[in-house]
Amino acid sequence: MVVMQRRNVGRRKFKHVRFPWLALLALLAGTPFRPVVSLGPPQTVESINPKMGIHTRLTDEVEPWKIKRTLEMVREMGASWIVEYFPWAYYEPSPGHFDWSHADLVVDHARRQGLTVIARLGYVPEWARPDPEEQVTTFTYLDEAHYETFARYVQAFVAHFRGRVGHIVIWNEPNLSLEWGYRPVDPEGYTALLRAVYARAKAANPDVVVLGGALAPTLAPVDDPEGMNDLDYLRRMLAAGVGEVMDGLAVHAYGWQFPPDAPADPNTVNFARTELLHQLLVEAGYPNLPIYVTEGGWNDHPRWTKAVRPAQRAAFSIRAYQKALEEWPWCPAVVLWAFRYPRPANTYQDYFTFVTADFTPKPIYLAVQRYARGQEP
Repeated sequence: MVVMQRRNVGRRKFKHVRFPWLALLALLAGTPFRPVVSLGPPQTVESINPKMGIHTRLTDEVEPWKIKRTLEMVREMGASWIVEYFPWAYYEPSPGHFDWSHADLVVDHARRQGLTVIARLGYVPEWARPDPEEQVTTFTYLDEAHYETFARYVQAFVAHFRGRVGHIVIWNEPNLSLEWGYRPVDPEGYTALLRAVYARAKAANPDVVVLGGALAPTLAPVDDPEGMNDLDYLRRMLAAGVGEVMDGLAVHAYGWQFPPDAPADPNTVNFARTELLHQLLVEAGYPNLPIYVTEGGWNDHPRWTKAVRPAQRAAFSIRAYQKALEEWPWCPAVVLWAFRYPRPANTYQDYFTFVTADFTPKPIYLAVQRYARGQEP
């Protein structure tokens, strides 16, 4: 909570954020004034559905009060889980030198609001990539020579947040070429990365839940240079022994224009496609490996071809939460995309959010909130 002082002036009351004197002194000194934002008292999420989650986008949010307000509103909506991105390049800017200040801010505010954090780890720093004069690469490029380097970052993260962050997702959508450094996707290579990470993560905290995958739902045909069908990718991960080096699978479950109860179909991308991935785990001998939906949901842009109407989006999202609670005992959390962006994208992406950049709740936020409170729509 922002630290405030109240001062009576006549009949009017003004709330000041340690102002005006501190702000005036800062102004005279030529330094920016930053209000103090306290964690506030511990809070508890009140919801009829403990599997409800939302993906926050606080990675590039620099103002502490906005971080706090975001997480307050997540709690007030009734979501218990968040996924947040903690980029390697941000927190280890040079080898062995860590700066956890922003990550601490996000995690501590989330915990104070009663939220469970799933940390997504990735984003390769320049120093862990090939010399740009020899090879131009992106932040998703990680060669095998640096698997152990990334694993050491994961170990440091898990150790630093032991007792505060109990779930980590390794990489993002590795079955898409753009997320694998614009190279041919490689399920066996990704499994080798998980193997390197798993041992170090468990050394830092034996209880941490290591999630593999974060697979993108795609119908990419065989030998498509842009990616691999997520079902085929998981089959090859399992054949490479991934069941021994992850504690659960993270998946992305977008519904596009299909309702959440549309039946699972290998030839269709819909929310229930998650059931096919679960069946593959069962067939491979891992019926107890949970699946976490770490992204998913619907979009209500008025002209995007994959979007639905706002009322449909709200109803579908609520039903997706219900489906996981009532029908998917193997799914601990459904984390939809996305709560809020720090600034408008000015594209169809803005129509995935639950609140605007200025914290105005959208109809979907209010509908989900009513559901979480057990109220009629």
